[in-house]
Amino acid sequence: MLNAVIIDDIEDARKTLKKDLAAWCPEVAVIGEAGGVVEGARLLQKIQPDVVFLDIQMQDGSGFDLLDILKDISYRIIFTTASDAHAIRAFRFSAVDYLLKPIDPDELREAVKKLSDKPAGREKTLDLLKSNMEGKDRKQEKLALHSLDKIHVVNISEILRCESSINYTNFHFTGGKQLLVTRTLKDFDDLLTGHGFYRVHHSHLINTKFIKEFVKTEGGYLVMNDGTSIPVSSRKRPEVLKMLENI
Repeated sequence: MLNAVIIDDIEDARKTLKKDLAAWCPEVAVIGEAGGVVEGARLLQKIQPDVVFLDIQMQDGSGFDLLDILKDISYRIIFTTASDAHAIRAFRFSAVDYLLKPIDPDELREAVKKLSDKPAGREKTLDLLKSNMEGKDRKQEKLALHSLDKIHVVNISEILRCESSINYTNFHFTGGKQLLVTRTLKDFDDLLTGHGFYRVHHSHLINTKFIKEFVKTEGGYLVMNDGTSIPVSSRKRPEVLKMLENI
């Protein structure tokens, strides 16, 4: 059994989440709830749950204000938020669990299921999330990546290319470092397209600033700065040629 606390300034939201947990996640027991930052901080100083469902924006402050008050956070955090494109993008870049209101039962079950995973580096992801949330008008510079045993915070500018490996993605960095990440290439295609990355093949996402040349023979392929040859799909070839003209 997992003990949970719900912190949200909207009473109906707390009631709905509590009801959803009882219906869809019977392994979770709600042992406390609070309606704001101050009340939530007081509650968490008295009890230690396994997980806190924490609203991002409340009337007396943000979820980050609450985390700043508390020390030695040993419980997992699942943020809850209304539809906010910037917040959602920040969550995804930071690899932090979140639930979008109104909460979908399948997404709730998946978030609870992931609570058993305890990779090292969770503190870094919360720091990265806070930074990404505060920098609303600037492009994210870092990305949190889950490997099998750790969470790695990396500089996006140092990612040379990403290669699909079934349900995993193999990241290749400048300097030769590699990292196998437990998410699909499509997830990173959606995230990194606005950062100068381009999906040139169903298995390859490349950082365009590290392209050395395009070879037109043998169906067409790119040569990266590290000497790696990356195939270009026939469907993508016209787009790639046009993209190269605009670099």
